[in-house]
Order: sequence, then structure tokens, then C-alpha cells
Amino acid sequence: MIHCYIEKYINMENLENPNIENQSSINLEKKETDFQSRIDMIELRASLDKVKSEIGKVIVGQESMVEHLLAALLSNGHVLIEGVPGVAKTITAKLLAKTIDVGFSRIQFTPDLMPSDILGTSIFNVKNSEFEFKKGPIFSNFILIDEINRSPAKTQAAMFEVMEERQITMDGIRYVMEEPFLVVATQNPIEHEGTYRLPEAQLDRFLFKINVGYPNLEQEITIIKNQHESKREDKTEAVNRVVTAEQLKSYQQLVKEIIVETHLIEYIAKIIINTRENQFLYLGASPRASLALLTASKSFAALRGRDFVTPEDIKEASYAVLRHRVIVSPEREMEGLTADEIIRQILEGIEIPR
Repeated sequence: MIHCYIEKYINMENLENPNIENQSSINLEKKETDFQSRIDMIELRASLDKVKSEIGKVIVGQESMVEHLLAALLSNGHVLIEGVPGVAKTITAKLLAKTIDVGFSRIQFTPDLMPSDILGTSIFNVKNSEFEFKKGPIFSNFILIDEINRSPAKTQAAMFEVMEERQITMDGIRYVMEEPFLVVATQNPIEHEGTYRLPEAQLDRFLFKINVGYPNLEQEITIIKNQHESKREDKTEAVNRVVTAEQLKSYQQLVKEIIVETHLIEYIAKIIINTRENQFLYLGASPRASLALLTASKSFAALRGRDFVTPEDIKEASYAVLRHRVIVSPEREMEGLTADEIIRQILEGIEIPR
């Protein structure tokens, strides 16, 4: 597939330069190297490999979750992680934050949490007889929200503006979040007592929804052995900072330059339109999903060291981008049909562009 894209670009160059001799004898590996050198992705990939290595000191398995978290970092998008208790959702997010030299804030959502506990509040200063705004924990770079569905709608609504516009407005004054700004939230899909369903408007503000499963037998054995042999009380002490805030911002800008051909943009549009016309879905994806899928596809290409998007990047990103943005019809949901299965059917039903 990649070679097809490379040859296409080289053939286009030959058409534009008729004096160039036939290039068919050139080694294809040399073509690929030359083709990929348009944007230097070496530093980006090396830095992300270091991040994976640091997280791997503590976390066993869960490669897909780590990959999606890194893609979200490059996309500058928020992430919702869903999984049963004990599958390393929270600690993975904490470790990721520790590998990057940015501010970190953890907020435990509870039923009695108020919006002011997140955003901050104005306090009267007796000395100067004026109100002063005391910033809440949301004023950081990397925000971990644990058990996000344990707070009521009033508290959830307080997150709308800051997640979408990266700012908050208090007492008529606008406070802009410092970049990079990333919200990683966790929730438990099993226990529903004392929880509140997240509004669709808030779900749509998450770039990804990552479903985390159990480790396999080999991974489970490794986890137990590591715990048995570990001498550290705090496992996160072994993890070092390997990426600065400035580096991360430069990588995010670099990802924006990744090439997406017109027919791949059409492929993304067909996927989104199909969700709106699918008979098994009560609600399809919005244009925001189209933009999210485009951005996420670029990030997955960057993770693979490429400066161009392939259909495989789009397909890989589709599940995490769409599963929380579509609603399965009640009849199909009662039959056990899931959003992931419908997304798979949609991807299989659309011809892959060549």
C-alpha cells in the first residue's frame, strides 16, 4: 500500500519533468527513503519511542491504549478511557504526564463536586476590598479526571467551555489555558450505581474513547512477577521526563503538515456520511467527527514515522474517534449489537482508495 503511494508521487514528478529518464530501475527502498524525507519525522518518532519505553517500565501490555494516548497528544485532543477497575487506566495517564515536562493536575470526580471546585472561585480580599479569582485545578497542562461519570450534570457542564475552547469565563473575565492542554478522563462501564451518564455534547468533545480490556495470560504473569520482584513503593519513581513542553508543541505543529490526499479526504467523508445513513444507528457522527478523524489519522501516520496518511491510518483511528459519537438504535442494542461492530461493517462496506 505504501509503495503504491510512493510510486504515484514519483510518477507525478516524472510527468512534470519530461526530461527525466525512466525511473523504473531505481531501487524502491531508495524511493521510499527519499519520499519520506520531505518532513523530518526522526526526532518526533525517537521522542515518542522514549515515552513508550518509560511507560513500559511500569505498564505491561496495553500497547493500544498507549498508542492512542500518544496520538491524542500529537493531535492536541482529549481522551476518555473506559475500562473495569484495575486495568491501569489511571496509572497509565499519570505515567504519560510524568514523561512530559508540563504541569499536571488530578481531579477526583465525586457526586458532591461543584463547578467551582474545578474551575476556581472569586474570593473577597479584605486588605484591598476587592474580589480575587483563585484558580482551580483545571489550570494546568495535563489534567487527569478520575471517574468522570461520578459527578452530576451541573459539574459536567462546567467542562464544556474549557474542553472545546481551552478557556473559561468567570465574572466576565476570560482566562485562557496554557498550551499544551490535555484532558484525560477515566470511567468504569460496569458499576452504574451513583454514576451519571455523560452528555452527548461532552462526549463529542473527546477526540478518542479508548476501551481497555484485560491482559492476556503472559502479560498477567509478567505483572505478578514485576510486583513480586519490585523493591519500590512508588512505581512511578522509575519514570523520567523525556519530552519538554516546547518539543511537544513543535511536534503538534509538525503533525499538521502531514500530507492527506484528496481521495483520502473523500474516504473520511464517506465513513462519516455512512454513520448518518446507517439503519442500525439512531445518531450518526457530526462534522466534528470528520475533523477529528482527519487529525487523528495524521497522528497515527506520525507515530509510524510517515509524513503522509494511508487508508490504514484512517481505519485505525475510526473506532476510537467514532464509538462515542454514534448511538446504536435501541432495537439493535437489545440484540447485543455494539457501536464497534457497526463501525467495522461500515469500514468493510466502503471501498478502500488506492
